[in-house]
Amino acid sequence: MTEKKRWVLGVTGASGAVYGMRLLEVLLARGFGVDLILSAAGRLVLREEMGISLPEGADAVREALINKFNLNGSTLCIYDNNDFGASAASGSYRCEGMVIAPCSMGTLAAVAHGLANNLIRRAADVMLKQRRTLILLARETPLSSIHLENMLTLSRVGAVILPPIPAFYQQPKTVADLVDFVTGRVLDVMEVDHSLYRRWGAAPDQ
Repeated sequence: MTEKKRWVLGVTGASGAVYGMRLLEVLLARGFGVDLILSAAGRLVLREEMGISLPEGADAVREALINKFNLNGSTLCIYDNNDFGASAASGSYRCEGMVIAPCSMGTLAAVAHGLANNLIRRAADVMLKQRRTLILLARETPLSSIHLENMLTLSRVGAVILPPIPAFYQQPKTVADLVDFVTGRVLDVMEVDHSLYRRWGAAPDQ
């Protein structure tokens, strides 16, 4: 039997929780499995930016997200950020890779220096050592030299640094259009087909 392809998705406390939620929607709609890990700060940002107050407990969080976004939740798993016994904490776990969306500078710095002291950071560390795809939607502005050096460190060991910066050639009309452009760029790196934005040079209806 063919296994469902799975991705690990971390959501940390940087601004831009909508990127993680939109990516979650698209991946589940396309039949991928998703292991979702929310940091405590990520939960706060979800509440402040999207008005989503999540309950405690993995099962309750899963049900709340499925209802909120009308998700196909059959392949969605939720893990506590302190659960070092989770599948994603092991290099033997089979998955395509990991996206951290958004990725705070604290998380980015920890991953850059091997500080695997929670599940999101440990899972990212696993992706690097196993040479799997790791995409970080690094969210901060302006960037200090420390931030830039940490990004360079991660880029050199194979991580993809993908700041959530939208383009405007597709003439966005809504915030959702801007979010979909960034989400589409993430999916491009993941090699997942999509039609979330019009590519440069394509006709307006393509």
